[in-house]
Amino acid sequence: MGPYAIVATCSLNQWALDFEGNYARIVKSCQQAKAAGAKLRVGPELEIPTISWKASAVRTGDNVPYSSAHPGDTILHSWEVLGRLLKDEACRDMLVDVGMPVLHRNVRYNCRVLIYNGTILLIRPKLHLANDGNYREARWFSPWRHRQETQEYMLPRMIQRITGQITVPFGEAVISTRDTCVGVEMCEELFTPDSPHIGMSLDGVEIFTNSSGSHHELRKLQSRVRLITEATLKCGGVYLYANQQGCDGDRLYYDGCAMVIINGKVVGQGSQFSLKDVEVITAVVDLEQVRSSRGSSHSRSGQAVVAQAYPRIMVDFALSSDELNLSISPSLPVELQFESPEGEISMGPACWLWDYLRRSGLSGFMMPLSGGLDSCAVAVVVYSMCRLVMEAVAQQDEQVIADVRKVLGEPKDSTFVPASAQELCGRLLHTCYMGTRYSSKETRERAKQLAAAIGSYHVDLDMDSVVTSVRTLFETVTGRRPVFASQGGTSAENLALQNIQARLRMVLAYMFAQLLPWCRGQHGSLLVLGSANVDESLRGYMTKYDCSSADLNPIGSISKVDLFKFIQFAKDQFDLPVLESFLNATPSAELIPTDTDHPVQSDEAEMGMSYEELSIFGRLRKLERCGPWSMFSRLVHAWTEDTPSAVADKVKRFFYYYAINRHKLTTLTPAYHAEAYSPEDNRFDLRPFLYPARWIYQFARIDRAIATLQADKDSVSEANFSEDD
Repeated sequence: MGPYAIVATCSLNQWALDFEGNYARIVKSCQQAKAAGAKLRVGPELEIPTISWKASAVRTGDNVPYSSAHPGDTILHSWEVLGRLLKDEACRDMLVDVGMPVLHRNVRYNCRVLIYNGTILLIRPKLHLANDGNYREARWFSPWRHRQETQEYMLPRMIQRITGQITVPFGEAVISTRDTCVGVEMCEELFTPDSPHIGMSLDGVEIFTNSSGSHHELRKLQSRVRLITEATLKCGGVYLYANQQGCDGDRLYYDGCAMVIINGKVVGQGSQFSLKDVEVITAVVDLEQVRSSRGSSHSRSGQAVVAQAYPRIMVDFALSSDELNLSISPSLPVELQFESPEGEISMGPACWLWDYLRRSGLSGFMMPLSGGLDSCAVAVVVYSMCRLVMEAVAQQDEQVIADVRKVLGEPKDSTFVPASAQELCGRLLHTCYMGTRYSSKETRERAKQLAAAIGSYHVDLDMDSVVTSVRTLFETVTGRRPVFASQGGTSAENLALQNIQARLRMVLAYMFAQLLPWCRGQHGSLLVLGSANVDESLRGYMTKYDCSSADLNPIGSISKVDLFKFIQFAKDQFDLPVLESFLNATPSAELIPTDTDHPVQSDEAEMGMSYEELSIFGRLRKLERCGPWSMFSRLVHAWTEDTPSAVADKVKRFFYYYAINRHKLTTLTPAYHAEAYSPEDNRFDLRPFLYPARWIYQFARIDRAIATLQADKDSVSEANFSEDD
């Protein structure tokens, strides 16, 4: 029997600048870790002020928690919270690793602070910063460049009075206990080619902590797990991965999934999606397994002999016991749990919505339910949220129960809990079908049936009188009466008459959001939900300031292809047979007159490309960084069923509409971030919104290539003809 150590890592649902709540959740995690016998507790990145410090706020001002107005206050309050942790009994007799910003020699760093029994052992700054995609960490922090070195850090006087210390080590060092050695690796550092765990492992570090702020994206967890398991499979060691969980007030959802890994095998895994504010994962690890694994590799030993040594900070404390204890046995490997993309869509946006709702102080959601797939998906996501809430209620989660009563406006002494997800949905979700004379009976009926199936409070109305009033006003002012293209109108008239219907739906949605609770005798007002998917936003196939403009959009960075699969999934998983009719319906805006000469309006026909093609364009544009030429050169080989000219036409059409509609993306509703090819430029894309729409040079390059390809094809045909002749 080797030295067994009980270690704990956790996922915390922290909230931007909620110092009191964040402190309470940290303490609760320490209490749970201690109750399990753990001697080491690791928390998520920047857990005291929260992870928003990493995020890419492109605006500044007092209304954003990570703006330039706040760093001084935030650092001060972080030290105040740390001071409380140093004195808290929950944090004693255990090595505690917490995260906060620290100002050292007038430079701001993202740090881990390792404390033990009321003293600070080490402040470890981050070496490599996340500075792409969703993150602009270098805007707020500087990386630590003095590898494997420490400096003396002068503690604030408030901390000096608590710990009795004047200075503490600041830099890249490791903690040596009586029985092992612990090193820190932070979030982005794991993803870099020269990760710190490599050097630390060669210098004898056996336990690695990774405090992360990693957001959810569809299919991303597998990549994260693969990196961690491969790191410890090659280097050996115990790896404790901690992560933020929930919505901390931003577009991102952090998906938790804290893990304990030893020598490439996962021995503890937390939930990826959860309504819990605190989730602690503990495991019993055998340190002799680490030593045995490393000792079996002669090449590793040869590298370790010449490895550069890390500064070691000694602490008179052991993580393991040298006493024989048959009641403690090493944790066995567990089978990793991964959700399907459809399952991720059903839970990620749902958990994000619940966090946003309970912390916003509002009383529910309002959404236009059109009878189409997109608004259907949003309604089902809200229903999924209600199902998750009811599961937590059934498990007697006191925090969730308290939040339900608060959101519903129940009195403080209330004992009310909803009986079902449908009952909760009826209190929280308000749906409205806003029909016109061009709306079909089928979409109206689908909306009504879906609302009944999930239990939402549903309103069915016709808004023709409102549309007519605006149209009449224009005619009175200008003396001109616009008509649809099918009635002889121009494309400008046709587009304007469609857009006014869409924009009036936004106005009505906000009016109903403010007044429907009043009509029902309920308190508060509602958050308006939008339903534009990522592909339509990318193509610009939406009206600016129409009903896609809202307070939140749960599906704003999810492709139509994935949404279709999600509805198929939800039909069976949630027992909603009504969803079959949405799957079989042709996507249509239903904004123009139809007759035998003018068939039903089709989204894909109007866009000039399929949703599958749009998804491919989006990924090539963003993830593969393709412009018109490079995208054409990729697709001309992949889409062999099309001629080069047909491929070129599709690529040109996409880039033309992408360019002329970029301005729409500056006003996109804040959306749940689920895809890395999201075009939302307020947050993630950060590209210009005025492009040369004709792409003269780029398209000419494609045309020359087509001419060359056609000439090659003709010469091959002539050669084959000669041989046959």
